[in-house]
Amino acid sequence: MTERDHGLVFVISGPSGSGKGTVIEELGKIYDRTGVAVSATSRKPREGEKEGVNYFYKTRKQFEKMVRDGEILEYTEYNGNYYGTLKSETRRITEEGRDVILEIEVDGCGQVKRLLGDGCVTIMLTAPDREELERRLRGRGTETEEEIQRRLERALFEVSQTPKYEYLLINETNRADKCARDLLSVIRAEHLRTCRSGEVFEEGYGKTENK
Repeated sequence: MTERDHGLVFVISGPSGSGKGTVIEELGKIYDRTGVAVSATSRKPREGEKEGVNYFYKTRKQFEKMVRDGEILEYTEYNGNYYGTLKSETRRITEEGRDVILEIEVDGCGQVKRLLGDGCVTIMLTAPDREELERRLRGRGTETEEEIQRRLERALFEVSQTPKYEYLLINETNRADKCARDLLSVIRAEHLRTCRSGEVFEEGYGKTENK
């Protein structure tokens, strides 16, 4: 399998209210070469959840050992439980020729980038401006003013990390389909980069040297 046959890892971050999940869902309607990397967690399975479908369920000790052994691509701790992306899952999907879309926060993105370097593509996805982001957060109608302000503060911090990302996508109001097409343009462009196509080029033309 050549470099070009492999799938790639795309990390998408963005503040709460940016619409990441909706855009990724729209992407699935126009691009069928993606795979879902099932995460690992130290929390117990809930009723109806299945091993290897919803999560890979580990004890806390098992999860920490996996971190020490370098089996976790990125992880975080939330409400006393670990959640993380398995290297084996991303490898399985990319070796099948499909792309992995990881929807993770800025801290997790940093972990992935340090481990994979150019092997992953980082994308910040957000609303057009602060006002629209706040409107979306308030539109849920499920949180207190204190919670909204806390989420907004976190959102502004996350947006401030945009310069660390390779791409910025703006999810305009009611235009998730357009943002998904922009995302697909990024995916296609990355597959055509010369650093990923060199082996294919050499098969057809032989090795070349600069003169």
